[in-house]
Amino acid sequence: MGKYIIDEERLKAVGENYRRISDEVRELAVKAGRSEGDVRLMCVTKTVEPPYINEALRLGADLIGENRVQEFLGKKDELELSDVQAHLIGHLQTNKVRQIVGEVDMIESVSSFKLAKEISRVSSARGIVTDCLAEVNIGREESKSGIMPEELFETLAMISELPGIRIRGLMAIPPICGDMDEARRYFAAVRQYFIDIKDKKLDNINMELLSMGMSADYPAAIAEGSNIVRVGSAIFGARRYY
Repeated sequence: MGKYIIDEERLKAVGENYRRISDEVRELAVKAGRSEGDVRLMCVTKTVEPPYINEALRLGADLIGENRVQEFLGKKDELELSDVQAHLIGHLQTNKVRQIVGEVDMIESVSSFKLAKEISRVSSARGIVTDCLAEVNIGREESKSGIMPEELFETLAMISELPGIRIRGLMAIPPICGDMDEARRYFAAVRQYFIDIKDKKLDNINMELLSMGMSADYPAAIAEGSNIVRVGSAIFGARRYY
């Protein structure tokens, strides 16, 4: 920890933010008709230095999400990860699959059959099964990765036949919305795909996890069925690069 200059005020703010948002997530889950433990709070750690991440972990955070392979691997050994799950949530290039398979508990950003096939190949060679979520490009945005909604079922049907990879649900990042009602419409659309795919009962495709909602819109996501919300800046403050 010696290489970091710790900002005590920021450290205190991280603790306060984590407690507040944890309470709110539980309350929103109950308001949505679920149990208070049904929605998991993921602490998104992009550009966050290990001392601040560890503060959240000491307070009970048990799920972190990292966007970049190299950043996660570079700080993993400094994190207090006992009984903590780590997910990769950012865009994953096929040439980085070899580096991350086996290093995280889940890859949430499976955005194509090509990527799934490479995860399958590397996982099978290592004798493991990698849990993944299929990323849906719900806004059909050219600037974002993800499977187009109209291609989702066909892509999942192909992935279902691959060894070494297990799809456990969906992940989505909607377009920037003007208000919560607009965000809810996107989240509701993802939830409907989630339900429709579950009803198809594809082998090796388990619709258990619905990862949607970030710092600006997680209340809307929870209202529409999300059971993982990915919160970074609302816990750790604005991104700082180190």
